[in-house]
Amino acid sequence: MKLIAPLAAAVLAGAASTAAAQVLPDLGGQTVAVAVENAYPPLQFVQDGEAMGWEYDAMAEIAERLNLTVDYQTTSWDAMIPAVAQGQYDMGMTGITIREDRAEVVDFSDSYMTSEMVMLVRGDEDRFADAAGFAADPDLLMAAQPGTTPFYVGVYDVLDGDEATPRIVKMETFGATVQALRAGDVDLVLTDGTAGQGYVDASDGALKIVGEKLGTEDFGFIFPQNSELVAPVNAAIAEMREDGTIEALNTKWFLDFKMGE
Repeated sequence: MKLIAPLAAAVLAGAASTAAAQVLPDLGGQTVAVAVENAYPPLQFVQDGEAMGWEYDAMAEIAERLNLTVDYQTTSWDAMIPAVAQGQYDMGMTGITIREDRAEVVDFSDSYMTSEMVMLVRGDEDRFADAAGFAADPDLLMAAQPGTTPFYVGVYDVLDGDEATPRIVKMETFGATVQALRAGDVDLVLTDGTAGQGYVDASDGALKIVGEKLGTEDFGFIFPQNSELVAPVNAAIAEMREDGTIEALNTKWFLDFKMGE
C-alpha cells in the first residue's frame, strides 16, 4: 500500500506537534479506553492480524497532541453505544453517525468526516439500478445491522417505513452484511460512500455501487455524557483539520490504500 511521503509526514507531524504544544491541553498521559469494532474498512479493520484504518491514525494523532495513552478494547456494534453511555469505555469509534437520538445517551465529538449513503451490490447485478428498482421487486433482500444508519435509511428511504420488514436481513457486523452480499444471500447493502468504495476497490469487480447517493451523514467519536474529554478532542480535531492532517488521512485511506496490499 502507498503511504504519505515520509518527509511530508515528518514535516506535518512536526508542525502539528509544535501547534499542539502551544494551544492544546496536556492530559498528562491519561489512559483512555476506546471501544472499537474493527469491522468498518477503511475506518477500522484488521488485516494480517493488525488493527488499522483512518480512525486508528486519527486517534494516534489526537493522543499525541493531547498526551493520552490509548487502550483499545474490541466490542460489538450493538453493545458499543450503551456501554459507552454507561461509562464502561471512555470513548467509542466505528464510523458512528451523529444523530439526535444517540445524543440523548452519549456525547459526540465534532464531526471529523462527512459521508453519503450508497447502494453496494454485486458486480453482475442487473435487476435494479436504483432504490426505486430495488423497492419494486419484493423478492430482493438487503442486509443491515439493527440500529445503524444503513438500517434506518433502508427502512425509510428505500422501503415502506416498516421496521419489521422481512426484506431486511439483520446481521451483527457490517463485514457480515458484505459477505452475505457476495455470497448471494442478499442483494443490497447500504453503506457510507467511503467504506463502500473501499470494498469495491478491494473486490476485483465482484462489487459495485449503483444509483444515486441517499443522504449525508456526519461521523463523530462518542463519550459518556459530560465527559471532560470532549472539549480537548474537539480542539485536536479542529487543529488537525486546519493543519491538513485530516486531508492527508483522507488521501491515505480513501485514495492510496488498497485492501490486501
